[in-house]
Amino acid sequence: MGIRTTLPTAELGLYSLVLSGALAYAGRGLLEASQDGAHRKAFRESVRPGWEYIGRKMDVADFEWVMWFTSFRNVIVFALSGHVLFAKLCTMVAPQLRSWMYAVYGALAVLGTMGPWYLLLLFGHCVSLYVASLLGQPWLCLGLGLVSLASFKLDPLISWQSGFVTGTFDLQEVLFHGGSGFTVLRCTSFALESCAHPDRRYSLADLLKYNFYLPFFFFGPIMTFDRFHAQMSQVEPVRQEGELWRIRAQAGLSVVTIIAVDIFFHFFYILTIPSDLKFANRLPDSALAYSNLVYDWVKAAVLFGVVNTVARLDHLDPPQPPKCITALYVFAETHFDRGINDWLCKYVYDHIGGEHSEVIPELGATVATFAITTLWLGPCDIVYLWSFLNCFGLNFELWVQKLAEWGPLAQIEASLSEQMSRRVRALFGAMNFWAIIMYNLVSLNSLEFTELVARRLLLTGFPQTTLAVLFVTYCGVQLVKERERTMALEEDQKQDKEKLE
Repeated sequence: MGIRTTLPTAELGLYSLVLSGALAYAGRGLLEASQDGAHRKAFRESVRPGWEYIGRKMDVADFEWVMWFTSFRNVIVFALSGHVLFAKLCTMVAPQLRSWMYAVYGALAVLGTMGPWYLLLLFGHCVSLYVASLLGQPWLCLGLGLVSLASFKLDPLISWQSGFVTGTFDLQEVLFHGGSGFTVLRCTSFALESCAHPDRRYSLADLLKYNFYLPFFFFGPIMTFDRFHAQMSQVEPVRQEGELWRIRAQAGLSVVTIIAVDIFFHFFYILTIPSDLKFANRLPDSALAYSNLVYDWVKAAVLFGVVNTVARLDHLDPPQPPKCITALYVFAETHFDRGINDWLCKYVYDHIGGEHSEVIPELGATVATFAITTLWLGPCDIVYLWSFLNCFGLNFELWVQKLAEWGPLAQIEASLSEQMSRRVRALFGAMNFWAIIMYNLVSLNSLEFTELVARRLLLTGFPQTTLAVLFVTYCGVQLVKERERTMALEEDQKQDKEKLE
């Protein structure tokens, strides 16, 4: 009930006003804290001189972001620009060979970056999973894929294999783990699709063309083999009307976002402040926690936005960037990499959980999914805790749903108006939103900072801070629900129009 019910305009306006005021208040507090803490001793390592014409220091706590857009900026631009130009030339001269050309360019880029022995190492993993696919046993392919993934995540094999990289440079570890991990997932997808479609007779060449597509190689996103192969096999792909304009808009948006984040880090030190708990204890830490997760989403959106722009120029339809954390209030939609989420859902979560409507199969599906996710992230205490909390959250949602369908509670909701039902559901959504924030803050920041935020929300700040934050979040959830309602109605109208035509 209440899913497609709108609320009075005045009520929605009040929610917008409250949310805007709360964000402005929190932003002012973080700005003042950043100004006051710029010269603290604890900030010296991660707050350094930034753009001279702004005249402010910059938060450089995220070394990946800094490396991408400083020392490795030219390398990234050169590699992707070369791919685009090479791809355009191949499409004009020999479009039937474009998948081969992409693979050769990608392999040469990996060879130049990581060295020949690393390339041979990955080739060995590709061959092993290709051989497993010939046996036609999905359990064997998945098992071997997990063993290969574990070899890049656990000692002593990870130390031995990292020695295959030639030279040393700042992003070596990031590129090693990214290229190796995504290679294993792609090879496993190939093997499982080969087992599912034995009549199609995929070759080792198909696997190599799939794996060494450069834009996806190091950082993803990952496309399952069936989707990639079908799209790349089109000899003369045709663009839809207006697609080039949308690609240009996406590229422009990525550039604007990169500049905006850089400017933001000159005024808001949201990544450095949590490292000084004494200083953070005086701030609106709920806003600080929220902003940390929003930044992680923006970082993923920028990375996938740039890569997806190049992939769309190659006539591919890659996985979309993750859904913004602001729009999340259910665990089922919480992920920071849509490609990996699609991979896990297709080969593990949906395969075991079915329709996700029964408690026991859902428990088994979530446990298996988060076990593989733990292996993907690298087993350690924080990852174990993060996986347990999110696995619990996903199952708890189903338990609450089953409880709501129970006779007496279902009758109570049925007696409510649709608008009141939507308000009640939004209240639970607000509480769930903060569960999502807290459970993911554990891995994205630190356990100590998460404890500080939880203590402020539930103990020292109760009831004033708790109720205030909950009400602001409730307003945000209602606005998200209104947007979802509008989009659902537009989709229905579009489908009705297509039926009439």
